[in-house]
Amino acid sequence: YQPLTPVAFLERAVEAFPERLAVVWDQERWTYREFASMAARLADWLKRQGIAPGDVVSMISHNRPELLAAHYAVPAIGAVLNAINTRLDPGTVGYILKHAQSRLLIADPGSLEVAREAAVSVRVPLWSLGPDGGDGAGEMLDLVNKGGESDRFTVEAVCDEWQPLCLNYTSGTTGRPKGVVYHHRGAYLNALGNVLALGLDRASVYLWTLPMFHCSGWSHSWAVTAAGAVHVCLEKPDPAQIFAVLERDQVTHFACAPVILYMLLNDPKRQDYAPMRRITVGTGGAAPTSALIEQLDALSIDIVHLYGLTESYGPVTLCEVPAQMADADPGTKALFLARQGVSHMTANRVRIVDQQGAEVAADGVQLGEILLQGNTLMAGYYKDEAASEAAFADGWFRTGDLAVRHPDGAIEIRDRAKDIVISGGENISSLEIESVLHQHPAVLLAAV
Repeated sequence: YQPLTPVAFLERAVEAFPERLAVVWDQERWTYREFASMAARLADWLKRQGIAPGDVVSMISHNRPELLAAHYAVPAIGAVLNAINTRLDPGTVGYILKHAQSRLLIADPGSLEVAREAAVSVRVPLWSLGPDGGDGAGEMLDLVNKGGESDRFTVEAVCDEWQPLCLNYTSGTTGRPKGVVYHHRGAYLNALGNVLALGLDRASVYLWTLPMFHCSGWSHSWAVTAAGAVHVCLEKPDPAQIFAVLERDQVTHFACAPVILYMLLNDPKRQDYAPMRRITVGTGGAAPTSALIEQLDALSIDIVHLYGLTESYGPVTLCEVPAQMADADPGTKALFLARQGVSHMTANRVRIVDQQGAEVAADGVQLGEILLQGNTLMAGYYKDEAASEAAFADGWFRTGDLAVRHPDGAIEIRDRAKDIVISGGENISSLEIESVLHQHPAVLLAAV
C-alpha cells in the first residue's frame, strides 16, 4: 500500500522521460528533469524557512513556472499550498492569510503591491519571485535559474492520502470566502479523470489560460504531468498572446471561461491566425451558443463543456460532441453542448433530487438540485464545521445548482437555486433568458 498523491506524477516523469520538454514560459524551456529540480529547490528552501508538515504556504502569482512547481514542492514536504486569486484586494488577501494561518507568502512581481499591503496587515513574511524595486517588498526567491539540475525531487511526507494537499478559497461573492480543503487522494483521482476527459497524452501541449489558483487549475497542474505532456505558462490571457502561443508552441489543449473564447473571436489578431491542428478546449460556466461553436469551428477549436465547483476540485461532469454528430450544424451542436453531460470517470455519483429528496424523472423537464458523492470532493471547509455539515447533509454534497436529467442520462443546469426568477408564481430560469438573448445577432454576451 502507498497513499495516492498527484505529487508522485513528477517523480515518475523524471524516471520515465527526464529529457522530455516539460514547461515553456515565453522563451524559457525546462525538461522534466530541470522542472523537478526547480520543485526540489523550492521544497528545500521551504524546509530551511521552518515549514513543517501541516503548515500553510500561501502564494499569489499569475501562471508562472514557480506556481506550477509549488503544486509539487509544497505538498511533497507535507505542507499545504494556498494559491490566492491574483484579482483580490489587499483586505481580502489579508483575511485569507489570517484565516489560513499562513506561515509565509510568496508573490510574483505583478502581485507585489497587493501582497505587501496584505502581508504587513497580518504580519506574514513576504518573499518575491522577482526584483522588489528596492522598496522593501521582501526578500527575493529565484527559482527559474537553472543552476543545480542535480537536485532530486522526492515525495517525503505524504503518509496519508486523506491529508490536506491544498487550501483553495471560494470567490466570496456572498460574504467572506470559505477555505476549501483538498486531499491528496481526491487530487490524484481528479487529475487522472482529466487526462481521460480531455484526451491528454505524451504528444499534448497544454496552454495555461485557466488560472492555476482556480481549483488548483482544475487539477490540470498534475494531469498534464501525469500524461507526460507540455505545460505552456502564460501569465495573463491576452488574446494576441494566446494566438501567438497557439502557433509557436503547437498547442493542442487549453481551458478557460467562455469570456476568454469571446475575447479571442473579437480580437484583430484572429484574422492572422492560421490553425494548423484541431485544439480541444475545456470550458465551463455559460453554455456555448451556436454562434460561438460555429466561429470556434472555423478556428479548428472543439469544445468540451464542463461543470464543477471549487468544492469538487473543478470539473465533475463533462459533455462533448459525439463522433456521429461531427458534421451536424452549429445549432444542433449547441443544443447538445448546452448540457453539462455525465460524470467524469473518477468523479463517482451525480444525483438530481426534488425538494423531498426523491430522484427526478429523466424527462428533461422535472427540476431538482444536483447532489454529488465520491472521492473528488473536498474534505470540508477549513475552520467552519457548521458550513461543512450543512454542505454534506445526508452524506451528499449539496451544490445549490438546479438541473434536469435527460432520457440519455445527461444533466442540464437550469439555474442556481438563489438565481431563479419567480414571476406570477412561475419559475423562470435566468440561464434560459441568457440563452435566448445570445441568439440575437447584436448580442455578444448576456448575463441575467
